[in-house]
Amino acid sequence: MWLNLTPSRRLLSLRWSLIQYRNITLENTTRKAAVDKVLSAFRTICGKDNVSLGEAVREQHGKDESVHRCRPPDVVVFPRCVEEVSALAKVCHDHNLPIIPFGTGTGLEGGVGAVKGGVCFSLRNMDQILDLHPEDFDVTVEPGVTRKALNAYLRDTGLWFPVDPGADASLCGMAATSASGTNAVRYGTMRENVMNLEVVLSNGTVIHTAGKGRRPRKTSAGYNLTNLFVGSEGTLGIITKTTLRLYGVPEAMVSAVCSFPSVQAAVDSTVQILQTGVPIARIEFLDDVMIDACNKFSSLSYPVTPTLFLEFHGSERSLEEQVSTAEEITQSNEGSDFQWARDAETRNRLWKARHDAWYAAQALRPGCKAYSTDVCVPLSQLPQIIVETKKDLLESRLTGPIAGHVGDGNFHCLMVVDPNDPDELHQVHLFTERLARRALAMDGTCTGEHGVGLGKRALLCEEVGPLAIHVMQGLKDSLDPRNLMNPGKILQRGEL
Repeated sequence: MWLNLTPSRRLLSLRWSLIQYRNITLENTTRKAAVDKVLSAFRTICGKDNVSLGEAVREQHGKDESVHRCRPPDVVVFPRCVEEVSALAKVCHDHNLPIIPFGTGTGLEGGVGAVKGGVCFSLRNMDQILDLHPEDFDVTVEPGVTRKALNAYLRDTGLWFPVDPGADASLCGMAATSASGTNAVRYGTMRENVMNLEVVLSNGTVIHTAGKGRRPRKTSAGYNLTNLFVGSEGTLGIITKTTLRLYGVPEAMVSAVCSFPSVQAAVDSTVQILQTGVPIARIEFLDDVMIDACNKFSSLSYPVTPTLFLEFHGSERSLEEQVSTAEEITQSNEGSDFQWARDAETRNRLWKARHDAWYAAQALRPGCKAYSTDVCVPLSQLPQIIVETKKDLLESRLTGPIAGHVGDGNFHCLMVVDPNDPDELHQVHLFTERLARRALAMDGTCTGEHGVGLGKRALLCEEVGPLAIHVMQGLKDSLDPRNLMNPGKILQRGEL
């Protein structure tokens, strides 16, 4: 491309590159000088043991589970309360230092990388479960509380929090990415289950999106600020508390596995089960490559054909009716007899195998990295897009086992790629772009639950259009006019 330019254009391109390089170098020098100035203030606020410049600590906080390369921050702070978060944010604001919130690092879109350096706020020390109201089915937690920790705390109350992305993610981090998972078909995503948020803005201001301490089951009061911050990926503020809906533990639970002769038959069964109104709790699809990988990784022995993992919740009597209807539908689509997982130990083993699909896929090619696509389409489009995607994978000769929360139209190709093979990386990139645009053409979305992060910013613009992007940028500029909150994620200023 460079050789095709005229001499004058080459000169202009070279000048522009030198200007960019000089600006970046100046920006880095200025930022590092600012960090040196604020270290004593950080240590005064949260204690010297809660401020780290160590290379290993910074690298740990500069990456998540994604394929995006590590982007370490300049310093990591470990606040212990919202007052410390607010005070630290004020210092960063006064010195124009970027702020990157960090929960458990289990994200899949590079959302914690410090692309402009700055200060990582690691929130693990804020791990209190603050207000449990069993009779109202709600609880308020700090950002260091994980999904598993909350459910362990709730064990003797008869309540649980069902949103389950697989990883033991922090609940405030789940809110920040609008996470969901295997139970979303029955219980909804984080967006439906967050009632209130405490958020620290870039200048240190603390707000409560539904009013301080408020937790009604519904409200029509003013703009929905709670859902503005759910899914904002740390670009608008730092979530320091979240109030969540809880649910009663079902009287009975039973899981089943059903094998099918084709992808079409398995996905058709999913759509038909939902169309009949069966209140299924989980219905997960695994293609033949994925079930084979899970068999090997988790020591299972299911047939290597397209497969559904199902789970039913309710009373003993209601389960009989649900199971009967589901079995009738699967058998009409040439599905096998259900293989049951009735006791808790067997069910947990089954769903652990499903949650370990990420690692099972990576084990297909030791030494390689995995990247998960995340498209979601209307249910009526689900059979077509999965069949077309499977065909694309085979024609592209790529390793990409498919697993998905097909009950809500969301599925993942777990692309296993050699990070040292540029040609393969390029082929995977082209495939993921085709898949995302296939979903957009079917009135779907490029991301059902992982978020935009670094890799889907251009696709977001295609999905919502330039006018909606302009409105989003206006909201960002209003809440974070200096672009300090997790800069470089979701929006690219150059898009406008």
